[in-house]
Amino acid sequence: MAKFNLENSQSPPSVQGPAHLLPEAMRQGTPVGPRLVGGTSFAGKSALDLSQIQILAQACLQGLDAARQVVFGWQRQGQSLEDIYMQGITPCARLLGDWWCADRLDFAMTTIASSHLQQLLHDFSNEFLQESPQQRKGWSLLLLTEPGAQHSMGLFMLSEFFKRAGWTVTVGVPQDVAEFKRLFQSDWFDAVGVSVSTDRHLDTLTHLLPQLRESSDNLELRVFVGGPMAFVSPERLKGLAAEVLAQDAPATVAHLALCMSGGSPKGA
Repeated sequence: MAKFNLENSQSPPSVQGPAHLLPEAMRQGTPVGPRLVGGTSFAGKSALDLSQIQILAQACLQGLDAARQVVFGWQRQGQSLEDIYMQGITPCARLLGDWWCADRLDFAMTTIASSHLQQLLHDFSNEFLQESPQQRKGWSLLLLTEPGAQHSMGLFMLSEFFKRAGWTVTVGVPQDVAEFKRLFQSDWFDAVGVSVSTDRHLDTLTHLLPQLRESSDNLELRVFVGGPMAFVSPERLKGLAAEVLAQDAPATVAHLALCMSGGSPKGA
C-alpha cells in the first residue's frame, strides 16, 4: 500500500481506471453494499471468510460510503469491531496489496482503496475504544514508523488496541531520521514500538536505537520492533537493539502488558 494521510477525512475521487484491473464483480457491475452482506450470508456469527473480505475490498474501490455499509452489515450480523478489524480490515489490506502485485489494480486505485480502508478505522475509533474499555494503566507508549515509511495503517490500528487497553499512546510518522530522533526524545515513555516495513533504514536503526535508548531518561525503557519485516524477514531485525514482535495487535498488547507487569524479562 502507498502512504496515506491519517488526518485526511475527505473521500478521494471516484476510481477511474482500465476495466481489466477491476475485480470481477466490479467489471460486471455487481453492486457492493448491504445486500451482499445480508442475513443469509452468515450462519449466525461466523468468522469473516475470503468472499466477505473481497466484498470489502470491492467496496473500498467503489467509495468510502460503500465500505462503511459493508462494516455496518457485518455489525448487524453480530461481528464485534475487534473481529472486523482483525478478520476483515487487516486481511483486506493484504488482499489489496496482492491485487496490486498481481496487476489487478494500478497504484492510484490501490492508494484510493487503501485510504478508504484506513478512514474506516478513524470513523469507528470512538465506538471501538468503548467496545470493551479497560481501566487506565498509567503506561505511556510511543509508536513510530521507520523514517519516510509508506505504510501507517497497521500502526494506527495497533495504537487503537493499546488505547482501549488503557495505555496513553503517541503515534509518529517521521519523514526523516532527524524527526525520528526528535519524536523518540520528545517525552518520557515506558515503551517505544517501531514498525519496519522495508530494509531501507535497517543500518540506520541498528546504530540509532542503542544511542536513543542510552540517552533516554527512562533507564527501564522497553523498545520493540514489528511491522511487515517482522513477519516476512524477522531474522533481519535481530541486530536491532529491540525485541522483535511478530504478533497481531491483541497479542502485542497482551505481551507488553505482561512485560510491564514484570511477567517476563526485559527485551534486548
